[in-house]
Amino acid sequence: MSYDMIAIMMFSTMMVMMITGQRVFGAIGFVAVLAAVLLWGDGGSNLGFSATIKLMNWYPLLTLPMFIFMGYVLSEARLADDLYRMFHVWFGPVPGGLAIGTIGLMIIISAMNGLSVAGMAIGATIALPELIKRGYDKQMISGVIQAGSSLGILIPPSVVLVLYAMIARQPVGQLWLAGVFPGLLMATLFILYIWIRCRLQPHLGPVISAEERASIPRSEKIRLLSAGLLPLGIFLIMMGPFVTGYTSLVESSVVGALASVLAAIIKGRFTRAVFEESTRQTLAISCMFMWIILAALAFGAVFDGLGAVKSIQGLFIEDMGLNRWQILILMQLSFLIMGTFLDDTAMLVIVAPLYVPLVKALEFDLIWYGVLYTITCQIAYMTPPFGYNLFLMRAMAPKDYSIVDIYRSIIPFVGVMIVALVLVAAFPEIALWLPNHVYNK
Repeated sequence: MSYDMIAIMMFSTMMVMMITGQRVFGAIGFVAVLAAVLLWGDGGSNLGFSATIKLMNWYPLLTLPMFIFMGYVLSEARLADDLYRMFHVWFGPVPGGLAIGTIGLMIIISAMNGLSVAGMAIGATIALPELIKRGYDKQMISGVIQAGSSLGILIPPSVVLVLYAMIARQPVGQLWLAGVFPGLLMATLFILYIWIRCRLQPHLGPVISAEERASIPRSEKIRLLSAGLLPLGIFLIMMGPFVTGYTSLVESSVVGALASVLAAIIKGRFTRAVFEESTRQTLAISCMFMWIILAALAFGAVFDGLGAVKSIQGLFIEDMGLNRWQILILMQLSFLIMGTFLDDTAMLVIVAPLYVPLVKALEFDLIWYGVLYTITCQIAYMTPPFGYNLFLMRAMAPKDYSIVDIYRSIIPFVGVMIVALVLVAAFPEIALWLPNHVYNK
């Protein structure tokens, strides 16, 4: 049997196992180690152990539990409640103001957590009831919450970019900095769309009444403004020394975790229950990601040994005669297709062993491609019929929100995200200027 056929069988077996409901890391790791043993005998069984040692020696991985812990402390201490009230008061007079405030909330939550699921949960529990109460259109509500939550995997500290950094062997710090401007660009495009749409169709996002605005004293507005300064201060305390070179990435993650605990203590909300739940969730998610990384490293080692990357490169360039941009577009389209039934981590560990070396061979920047991958994952999350966020929204939304409403709600936001993807692809400096500026100082 040829090596190409072995690679196809490995990939097919892994996909079948996932479709039947097996855990991502179990399916990938099992196929990798089994193939290694069948190909290279007893020595192939060491593949998993080698991946473990490689993972344990990767120092930046320490940032993963720190940032997850930070996000859960802030979430469990419900600091986002005050934050959303601030956005409601200050953006209420603007057309679609509360929806714009929801996007602002999601940006800050993303900067504190790095997981889209956390943004979706906070949006559904805090923002959704308020938007419904204020008479917002149900499709506008659904679209805003899904689009805003997707920012969690792009704006630092993105956990997905940590995973990409490990598999692509790229610096986490540069990838996080590369995600800043594209993330803010996408959020700005969301806000512009909401404002223009609600200005043209005021019934979609009504402003708060003059009576309600008058009932809120100036002192309350100032007090609420300070609620927004707290999470912003945590982010600056964490990332400021890192960007200026005073701390390493790992040291900054520890600063962020300690700052979140201090903020919760200041607010009087750091209880034993908050600490236990944050620690439990941090352990669960950190272990999940470590298992996935281990499986991906083992799978990638087998694929490298089979020469599968060179076969794919030959297929695209020599047999099909495609140029490098056409190949890149096909790669991104494959992410969109896989995103209909897989989450971002599963997509990455499946195709990264193939795509990352191919991107490097095509002479694209791997930091820039990491941002493109992440944006494409965001789009895949919201693409019917089986987008990941679509089903999360359906589970969290009221019963009168039909699946058709949820599908329709994301169409304009997906269009905005495609515009952002094209802009970042056409102008790589949007992603690369900040990491180049910081690391070349």
